[in-house]
Amino acid sequence: MQLVLHDTLAREKRAFVPADPTRVTLYVCGPTVYNYAHIGNARPVVVFDVLYRLLKRLYPERQVLYARNVTDVDDKINAAAIGQGVPISAITNKFAAIYDADMALLNALTPDYQPRATAHIGEMSALIEDMLARDLAYVSDGEVLFDVSAYDAGSGRYAMLSGRSLDETVAGARVEVAQNKRNAADFVMWKPSKPGEPEWVGPQGLKGRPGWHIECSAMSEKVLGLPVDIHGGGHDLIFPHHTNEIAQACAARGSGEPRDYARYWMHNGFLDFSGEKMSKSLGNVVLVHDLVKTYPGEAIRWALLSGHYRAPLDWTDDLIQQSRKALNRLYGVLLRNPDIGFDAEASPPSAFMDALLDDLNTSRALAELFALAKDLDTAEGIGAKQEAKSALLAAGKLLGFLQTDPETWFEGGADPELKAKVEALLAARVQARAAKDWVTADRIRDDLTALNIVVMDGPAGATWRLRDAEPT
Repeated sequence: MQLVLHDTLAREKRAFVPADPTRVTLYVCGPTVYNYAHIGNARPVVVFDVLYRLLKRLYPERQVLYARNVTDVDDKINAAAIGQGVPISAITNKFAAIYDADMALLNALTPDYQPRATAHIGEMSALIEDMLARDLAYVSDGEVLFDVSAYDAGSGRYAMLSGRSLDETVAGARVEVAQNKRNAADFVMWKPSKPGEPEWVGPQGLKGRPGWHIECSAMSEKVLGLPVDIHGGGHDLIFPHHTNEIAQACAARGSGEPRDYARYWMHNGFLDFSGEKMSKSLGNVVLVHDLVKTYPGEAIRWALLSGHYRAPLDWTDDLIQQSRKALNRLYGVLLRNPDIGFDAEASPPSAFMDALLDDLNTSRALAELFALAKDLDTAEGIGAKQEAKSALLAAGKLLGFLQTDPETWFEGGADPELKAKVEALLAARVQARAAKDWVTADRIRDDLTALNIVVMDGPAGATWRLRDAEPT
């Protein structure tokens, strides 16, 4: 089986061949932990989680290492810490833990490494020192800046990933100090800390803190080694962040070849709302932390994978509702076949795998799940049903779906208080029916309906579902 990925640098699909077939590496730019993650932040998490699962499937006897960094020093983090009168770790530890918990609810696996910027200041400083030694960086007003023109030297290599000409570029630091730059496109790698902000001793003994772009250049090399096989992130990171990552890594190591840093570059598309980019000023920011209180994590995951990862995805209420209904259909098939055994070590079928191997075509893979569910529903004989159920669950697992007991799924994430109330009402209804008190039994059923509960009577007794989680 051959995995083919769209490489942003090549601007085409390429067969994936790792640098070391016994050690496959994946690096993805992670969160800046100063607030709750919004749904757009979750898209790369889910997309690259699928890739991670797929790589582990393709290289079962080999080591697949996945790193996703945590930016835990930043202007917004510093501002929040100063505003609350606490150290930055109080802010970053809180929101890093919330981020991990929220992403786990989306069935995202924990990366092998989650390096934090503040733990790798030494590596960043050393990398900057190497660039200074090669005259590809300079010190000005206490800052160390990357000299884009000296690095590019008319070769056009600075624009290889983004496709922007040098004239089109702007400085990539989050806070610009244009007056001390040699060239407009130069960006800050080390800056002085403001009063009240944390500081470290950096290159040439300068006190301050690192810029944003140097973090990933240093941490990817430290935790995974170079070249990284696959480097990923959102489309918005192509420029300036990933462009500057490549420049720094190549400049520090004396390489002119971007693939000496990362062999494949992957970028997921934007998430928007009815054609508008998500923005606090527009009031359309949706937080994952809030969303998981209303919808199952698997439904959110399904919505994020419903379109091709490279294409823009329009986030709507209808999308998440339809995603939940789609999972209801699949779980409904499992609910109808509770006593059918399955092989937990079964492989996903070839048609399903072909979809994922073709540049993570998840929309096609989701369609294959419905075909597999139909096979289970229509199969005749225990052996055929066991084979069909094994295939469905194996495919679902690879995508991070069908991980919940069907009965639990259709309870719809009801809180313990509601569950206890429903169970008490059902018990009272059983007693009323046994006493042939039909008026009371009907009243109890009406009470359950008012709670958005659907009661299903069967030979083994009554079961219940939340109304919006009914099997189809």
